[in-house]
Amino acid sequence: MQTPTNTFRDELRAGRAQIGLWVGLADANAAELLAGCGYDWLVLDGEHAPNDVRSLLAQLRAVAPYPVHPVLRPPKGDVALVKQFLDIGAQTLLVPMIDTAEEAELMVRATRYPPAGIRGMGAALARASRYGQIADYTVQANGQMCLLVQAETTLALENLDAIARVEGVDGVFFGPADLSASMGYPGQVNHPEVQRAILDGIARVRAAGKAPGVLMSQADVAQKYLDAGALFVAVGVDTSLLVQAATQTVRQFKGGGAAAPTAAVRGGY
Repeated sequence: MQTPTNTFRDELRAGRAQIGLWVGLADANAAELLAGCGYDWLVLDGEHAPNDVRSLLAQLRAVAPYPVHPVLRPPKGDVALVKQFLDIGAQTLLVPMIDTAEEAELMVRATRYPPAGIRGMGAALARASRYGQIADYTVQANGQMCLLVQAETTLALENLDAIARVEGVDGVFFGPADLSASMGYPGQVNHPEVQRAILDGIARVRAAGKAPGVLMSQADVAQKYLDAGALFVAVGVDTSLLVQAATQTVRQFKGGGAAAPTAAVRGGY
């Protein structure tokens, strides 16, 4: 038995853009439903959604039969949490609020078994090793890891070149909501200065040979980032899509006109 190949990471390395969706409903049924919709990747969010290790495990199992790649986001860059997320079977992590190269380097080490890193060796208990049935899992696993780090502050932008150069970082993701707040434009994810910073960041990450990513549910802006070279772009959020569709449906029968766009429809969460 072999460790699964991380095809999502391989597509990024080949320079082929991957279209994703944010998944925050914290439910295996919702995750499975979305897994069949044609997205290349789904973010199973443990930072802002009410997920824990067990609920994420259930969602990983739910999406496993489908041709979509699950990306898990821990609530923070914590070594112990990274270990748990990898042990339940994640091969790609999206780690929030990475401001320095040193923080990125710690996350690289957290996702690798020794001697390359500091990931704990309890693979016999892990779904990732098929509970010990992948005999040399601890040898194979490092080669299939994909680490994406989030640049969400002005400090991260100052350190972006150094972060992107860290060996073992596969991509840098720009979070428009937090970044806009850090830049002094809270709630204005499409402020011209915020867009300019993201476009500049995309170019800098590509220049370092890494994959840039972003969340943007406003279609024309998402396309702008793709055209600029972004390689993994989340183009929607499940909770907002559900609210928008449900509101539009009821207003067809109860009146009230078109539904006002949610924050995610405007581009943020």
